[in-house]
Amino acid sequence: MSRRIMLIPVGFGVGLTSVALGLMHACQQKGIKVGHFKPISQPSRNILQNKNHVVSLSQNTSSIPLSYVEEQMGEGHHDVVLEQLVANFDRFSKDYDLTIIEGLIPTTRQPYAGRINRDVAQTLSADIILVASPDNDSPEEFEDRIEMSAGTFGGIKNKKLIGCIINKINSPDKDEFGLLPREHEFTHDTNSVDWQNLAIFNARNFDLLGSIPWEMDLIAPRVIDICDYLEAKVINAGDIDHRRVRSISFCARSAENLMSHLQPSRLIVTPGDRTDIIIATCLSAMNGTKVAALLLTNGYQPNEQVMQLCKQAFLTGLPVLSVPWDTWQTSRYLMNFNPEIPQDDCQRQDRVKQYIADNISPQWLTELSNQATELEKFSPPAFRHKLTELAKSANKLIILPEGTDVRTIKAAAICVERNIARCQLLGNKDTIRTIAEQQGIMLPPGLLITDPNTIKDNYVAPLMELRKHKGLTEVVAKQELNDNVVLATMMLQLGQVDGLVSGAVNTTANTIRPALQLIKTAPNSNLVSSIFFMLLPDQVLVYGDCAINPEPNAEQLADIAIQSADSAKSFGIDPKVAMISYSTGNSGKGADVEKVIKATALVKERRPDIIVDGPLQYDAAIMENVAKKKAPNSPVAGKATVFVFPDLNTGNTTYKAVQRSADLVSIGPMLQGMKKPVNDLSRGALVDDIVYTIALTAIQANNINSE
Repeated sequence: MSRRIMLIPVGFGVGLTSVALGLMHACQQKGIKVGHFKPISQPSRNILQNKNHVVSLSQNTSSIPLSYVEEQMGEGHHDVVLEQLVANFDRFSKDYDLTIIEGLIPTTRQPYAGRINRDVAQTLSADIILVASPDNDSPEEFEDRIEMSAGTFGGIKNKKLIGCIINKINSPDKDEFGLLPREHEFTHDTNSVDWQNLAIFNARNFDLLGSIPWEMDLIAPRVIDICDYLEAKVINAGDIDHRRVRSISFCARSAENLMSHLQPSRLIVTPGDRTDIIIATCLSAMNGTKVAALLLTNGYQPNEQVMQLCKQAFLTGLPVLSVPWDTWQTSRYLMNFNPEIPQDDCQRQDRVKQYIADNISPQWLTELSNQATELEKFSPPAFRHKLTELAKSANKLIILPEGTDVRTIKAAAICVERNIARCQLLGNKDTIRTIAEQQGIMLPPGLLITDPNTIKDNYVAPLMELRKHKGLTEVVAKQELNDNVVLATMMLQLGQVDGLVSGAVNTTANTIRPALQLIKTAPNSNLVSSIFFMLLPDQVLVYGDCAINPEPNAEQLADIAIQSADSAKSFGIDPKVAMISYSTGNSGKGADVEKVIKATALVKERRPDIIVDGPLQYDAAIMENVAKKKAPNSPVAGKATVFVFPDLNTGNTTYKAVQRSADLVSIGPMLQGMKKPVNDLSRGALVDDIVYTIALTAIQANNINSE
């Protein structure tokens, strides 16, 4: 039987679902096969009228509606509900070694939630973890509240009551629901150490299992969420799906007194007939301030002349909404907005899960991992976690020549803040700081910003020396160093940084050409190749080469296979290499098949330690049932982890088809075979893509230095 842990809220607004998802994510990072089960579904609170609307982020669809539970309890059929719940749970949990069960949240309409949670925990034989928020309590008051809540479940000494996770430490007053109407000043100076030292956690069986500080960015809703909640009319959509609201200003002041309130990520609420405030907000947007949105009250909408005047501001992505109520009523609605995570807000879900996972007790997670009866394959969360942990331990300095690209700035800030890598941005300091301010990006103190104009003359002579065999002159060297990628490559070649990441703005050729000219291939490499890490739902695969070599011959294909296997192993993936072809074994003939056969033989000859087989068709390499028919004696077929494609056309097409059709994340391309790590980005790269590429580069740098 799988282990069951039930999370039970101590009061209202503790962030129970977020903690459940974060704990699940932390367990996945440890390789535990874990599921998230929500026995009873509750209506969303972000509904203005009485609507039967339920939002659930749980994996399962077998939750019992709360309305049904209330009906059955009213008729005295409490046991019927519990029997149905057990049946649902048994069907769900059989696929997992650990199931996290999310309890019912008490509200003024459901004061009986504590009793139901107790009965569910007993029925499912689950260990119990209390989830609490300190609110405005002193540590002593908080401790008393925990003890009283524990009494419902047999008291602190109950062996099934294993501990507490404290969420939203140092949060603002609860009646603001985390959505700040104006600038917020913290009134608490308590930190997590105070909670950890409570006497209640000295009990033998009751531990503090996590202490999670309150963080505004984690509860910031998208403008579209506010729009849907208010059922607002959209005057201009702009960037409504991606902009987030971190604060609100209700504006009825004159335009000259409005200036200090026009800040990034702030929702400006004003009567729809205040043309001066509307125009001032639009001018601010045109000057680069990324205001979250403009919300117009009283049902008034700007006339055609004002709309035309604001047209340029609309093109910057400024969302403009309209509601029928006056500003006072609108403010009441906004203050009752609950920052629950919508099901389609994947970006916020991921951030919340990782943040909470980072604040769960590592010791307890290790104990859970040791107690799990079976480990998952190398899952995507486990792989991403391994990347960041390896990068953190490497502690490398990564140069980012595209320093004025907003995605690159965000990624660098994240990497430095989370200690994934030390980062150095190349670009004008004032420009970078202005972009960061406009976008609401906090630049951490450890982030290095270097103006290329102040240092590039230092690299003229070294560049001429490296390219003297090409007759490079001083004039040409200075001209080439105007390219930040060339300058960054010189810094890497001279050992002033440990790795380079580019390509968010530059093409692949512009990123790789300077590296091939100035850094060149590693001593034991005959070529540079690439791999992608393909994050399937239940495992991580390696694809090579999908970005560099158009028509590799057999010798080059063997080199790519060896490089890809070594790279997979260095990232914790057990390499079983499939040499892909349109033929499995002797089923097909032709020059392309013969090339793969020869390359496979060369890999076995050069590296007998690598498990490799080929030629294999893709389905035979990945599907066990197909492998049993087509290649029953293969050590790779049906369980391949590294796929080596015969040419760039096949590799690139396959990686994009799998990525897009399966809607999965791919990390890469990561370049292999260089003396020092240089990695290319897609020009459509997201911030997370850049973060993980920086992590990859830091790990590569560490591996190269240790060889």
